[in-house]
Amino acid sequence: MGLPLQVEPTREPDGLENDRYAFWPKPERLPLALPGNARIAVIVVPNIEHFRLDRPGAGSASRDGFPDVPSYAARDYGNRVGVWNLMEVMDKHEVKGTVALNSDVCTFEPQVVQAGVQRGWEWMGHGKTNSQYVSTLDEKKEQTVIEEVASAIEEATGAPPRGWLGPAGAEAGSTLDLLAEAGYSYVMDWVADEEPFPMRVRDGRMISLPYNLVGDLPLFIYQGWTGEEYYRQIVDYFDALYAEGERSGRIFTLSVHPWVVGRPARLKWLEKGLEYIKGHDKVWLTTGGEVADWYYEKYYDQALAKAPFPEPRIKPKRPMGFH
Repeated sequence: MGLPLQVEPTREPDGLENDRYAFWPKPERLPLALPGNARIAVIVVPNIEHFRLDRPGAGSASRDGFPDVPSYAARDYGNRVGVWNLMEVMDKHEVKGTVALNSDVCTFEPQVVQAGVQRGWEWMGHGKTNSQYVSTLDEKKEQTVIEEVASAIEEATGAPPRGWLGPAGAEAGSTLDLLAEAGYSYVMDWVADEEPFPMRVRDGRMISLPYNLVGDLPLFIYQGWTGEEYYRQIVDYFDALYAEGERSGRIFTLSVHPWVVGRPARLKWLEKGLEYIKGHDKVWLTTGGEVADWYYEKYYDQALAKAPFPEPRIKPKRPMGFH
């Protein structure tokens, strides 16, 4: 005989409950009409990052943790070689990047940023360096980092960043509030959906955009997939969302890291994926900012009316995010 089903908790749980957005199950939602009668919006997100030599990376072979030559050099390939390979492929297929940018790239690899500016790419804040997560900082230091990132990117590109993706997707308890106060309008940390949704902040507005639906880093590095398996995942996910898009528009995000997919043996499979996507009509090849503008104009208020934010709870003291 099995244990009886406990419907109600006997006490308030000790853990953190989410009050940043409403639980709004898929069958209850508003149908989304994308611009141009598109079924699917496709956003390509290059993660252009700067790492520090004195911070050990995952799987470090350095005895004392630094200098972590193997981890650093593998990632430095991305800015020296991989991003230029990636730009060539994206140029060929007329795809603009929505770049998750470590602001330290503006200082140490400014040629990469200028090349993106020349291509009309869009810029998101991605912390100062991927050797530091904002979730490790207290609120005052995190506020300073968020503001410094915005200022550095605006100075280097001519425009402030519209969106934010935290290093490793990590957040602290007040990250969303600090981002809204600094002028950001969307985040990609919350990989909870395949369409945008409103998020609660203490002042202003914020939405979450889908991210990491098909990511080169987890598939190649963490799961050891081959290039052909990566391509198959792009095709399968695209096909599924494209079919759903006949009823309600979907957002398809390709997360790419120049040090991962920018290597020639892998890059050709990304190119095949882009060729497959562009072989379909009713595809909106776009950027995060364009999707955010469309959603704010057409659906933000409707979504809040249908699924208002839950009652606010005590804010967490510990960080949130995936590492």
